[in-house]
Amino acid sequence: MPHIEKLLEINLETESIKTRKLEKEIVKKYIGGRGIGVKLLFDALSPNVDPLSSENILIYATGPLTGTVVPLSGRHVVVSKSPLTGTVFDSSAGGFFGRELRKSGFDVVIIKGSSEKPVYLEIENEHVDIKDAKDIWGKNVKEVTSILSNGGYKVSCIGKAGEKLIPISSIMSEYSHACGRGGLGAVMGSKKLKAFLVKGDKELEVSDKEKMKKAISESMRLLNASPIASKGLAYYGTPSLVNLINTMRIMPTDNFRKTHFENAYKVSGEYIAENYDIKKRTCYNCFIACKREDKKRGIEIPEYETIAMFGPNSMNDDIEKIIQANFICNDYGIDTISAGNSVSCYIELEGKKDIETPLKEIIEGGPLSQGSFRYSKGKGKENSSMSVKGLEIPGYDPRGVLGLALSYATSNRGACHLRAYMVGPEILGKPKLIDRLSFSGKSGLIQIFQNISASVHSLVMCQFSSFALSEEEYSNLLSAGVGETYTSEELIKTGDRIYNLERLFNIRENISYSEDTLPDRFFENDGILKEEFNSVLKEYYIYRGWNKGIPTKEKLESLELKKEGKFLVERDI
Repeated sequence: MPHIEKLLEINLETESIKTRKLEKEIVKKYIGGRGIGVKLLFDALSPNVDPLSSENILIYATGPLTGTVVPLSGRHVVVSKSPLTGTVFDSSAGGFFGRELRKSGFDVVIIKGSSEKPVYLEIENEHVDIKDAKDIWGKNVKEVTSILSNGGYKVSCIGKAGEKLIPISSIMSEYSHACGRGGLGAVMGSKKLKAFLVKGDKELEVSDKEKMKKAISESMRLLNASPIASKGLAYYGTPSLVNLINTMRIMPTDNFRKTHFENAYKVSGEYIAENYDIKKRTCYNCFIACKREDKKRGIEIPEYETIAMFGPNSMNDDIEKIIQANFICNDYGIDTISAGNSVSCYIELEGKKDIETPLKEIIEGGPLSQGSFRYSKGKGKENSSMSVKGLEIPGYDPRGVLGLALSYATSNRGACHLRAYMVGPEILGKPKLIDRLSFSGKSGLIQIFQNISASVHSLVMCQFSSFALSEEEYSNLLSAGVGETYTSEELIKTGDRIYNLERLFNIRENISYSEDTLPDRFFENDGILKEEFNSVLKEYYIYRGWNKGIPTKEKLESLELKKEGKFLVERDI
């Protein structure tokens, strides 16, 4: 069926396997991917569940467009409660795993309980097995993927970091595609689940082929007309951003103490293209092919975020060291943004410009493996962690991109540039260039971009599509895919519903509006004016229909979330 429909529930403790259909009302209201995952997580968890306990659940979710003829539709989402932040958390990855999961007969998989011994899951055409993983436990991602991918399976797994329950550990699909942020690899490790294999031959159809043909034609016209999608990213990959971000003086440098790196060219996409024999790698049905590989060694060239964190932010201009750090992180299953940011924090506190020593501490499970916030707090230097809600800030300094500053602060999962992809309008001028150094108009705009991103993550489509597509194109693709009309307004409202439900989850976990802020460093030394930021934040709450970060009764009723918000007492809303 074109809709997200079939759910598989696996309890690793009891080894029970159940299948059921998702309720049509939930599918209509949450679409798939991130939306469905967040709704299922909210309903399943009681407040204050330890993220690494057997009570937490891990959800793999696809969207109604995943694996279809729609371009850039190869992604899948993993949702859980984060062991790093304690917040609701979704993380997505590209490649072919999501498509293969749908082809195997399931749209969503909920993993409950914890196994007593290491296991892995294998699904082939709706046949589900829980298998002994003792022979692969203790091995890293590349070796596990090589062993388990025989026979055409697509593999999602953890490395040694996930086994050690490191809270910045990731889940790696097909070796190099990371559900990286938030430590979901540790959740997988806590369940003694080493890997998840999928294979299937189910045909993935869309409801209205003629309508879809037109929607794809228009989408491809816009994508091909976008210089960023069809030229910059297609030619250099995401490292194409290095020189631009540095020139704009928003490059994280020296643990965000500076905004410009003198030797940025030596770690840029242009430098890589000139000095390495590069092979392109792509996800399912993607013409951009932003991933790069060194042909000679067969190892991945890092993406922009990894370069920014292990490069300029760690005062390192040696691209080879960054390539090696990226290789280590991918193999052990570690988020490169949090790891690189933690290395930068270490360098500031220890005064040593060395990325190898702190990275070794991370992979061995030392204090730095807990992330920069816990590490710096343990040293009494909490202000040296460049994080929001415990999640490290990615590769754009918020002092020079004020929309992103507000988005970082109000993100439900902590600092993230993908919650509202303001890189488009504020940095790249897509769909329209806006003044990145002004807060004017941002309080209303940010929540619209956050809502759109929530819906895009529920379809599930690649974020790079937003360099060319708007809510109109997304709603046309969705309508043709499922055979029901979704307007642009309905798509945005769906994103609004998802965003508010995430906020309700966090409130239930006693995460308050006081955490909707940035590290003090960004308000110091001619940085962002704190009074102006607080004023815009209040405006943002008004646009959201929130009172001190809490959705009002009226807001919940307008989004049909009254039942989900019943734990809020009258004085709270």
